[in-house]
Amino acid sequence: MQITRQSEYAIRTMLELARAPEGELLSTRFISEQQDIPEDFLKKTIKLLALADLVSTQRGTGGGVRLAKPAEQITMFDIITAIEGPISLNVCLSPAYNCPNQPTCPSNRVLRKAQEALVSELKRESLADMLQLI
Repeated sequence: MQITRQSEYAIRTMLELARAPEGELLSTRFISEQQDIPEDFLKKTIKLLALADLVSTQRGTGGGVRLAKPAEQITMFDIITAIEGPISLNVCLSPAYNCPNQPTCPSNRVLRKAQEALVSELKRESLADMLQLI
């Protein structure tokens, strides 16, 4: 599994929003310029973040984007799964996949443990935690 550029852009967007005073709307143009993200691509990313209830948007003059909940309540896991969907190191670990080899597969146990460790770590880090590192 590799995190896509869109997930990277989503993380950078969310950090930019978390830096803004609470409730302040930021324009996509501002975010695009601050984070060096193509604006058209940013708009698609924001749509996915909004569908996951991580950001709220407001159209029109004075509109923009803001966090839908406090930075302390948004984790790296939330952001990445909003963009990528469920995390699976291998197709056999996908929620919707029924692997016929699972009961006897020696790698399934190891991959499952690795995936659980990854998910646990991503859930541990919030936007607020990450802002302290900047």
